[in-house]
Amino acid sequence: MNGCLIAWLHDWMVVWIQKVDKKVSEDISPRRNINRGFRKLEIWKLSIEYYKAIVEILARYNLPFKIKAQIEDSALSISSNIAEGYARRSPKENLRFNEIALGSAAENCSQIYALKASGQISPAEHETLDTLLYEVENKIIKMNKSILKMISEGQKWDSDYQ
Repeated sequence: MNGCLIAWLHDWMVVWIQKVDKKVSEDISPRRNINRGFRKLEIWKLSIEYYKAIVEILARYNLPFKIKAQIEDSALSISSNIAEGYARRSPKENLRFNEIALGSAAENCSQIYALKASGQISPAEHETLDTLLYEVENKIIKMNKSILKMISEGQKWDSDYQ
């Protein structure tokens, strides 16, 4: 890929991610409770933005319904599993659901690559999606490492129920 395009894409992603955090924070309902705490997680916000990017890009193409639905479902599954794991209020359950989210991310990574390889999305669109998905995956992996450390040190989940 052209060096100028890569530099532009990087700069665009940095600005976009800064806007993502602000936009998702503004969109969140003021109704708050312990079960909705996942909404403050950067990885959840970023995975929502990834889903929105998938929907936006796929809307440009006349893909078969089944293919489009499966790709959107795997992208939506990432944020859904992050939220469910967080709401379980247990480090081990949170870790398990984050692992499921990573599985959905891998599934989606394969799907967007297949779209690019078959010419159903452009290389630039694939690069945009892949860059964002890579960031989501790395943030989940980092969080999982933190949770594993918490478990190994015998730390309990900080629960507001008490």
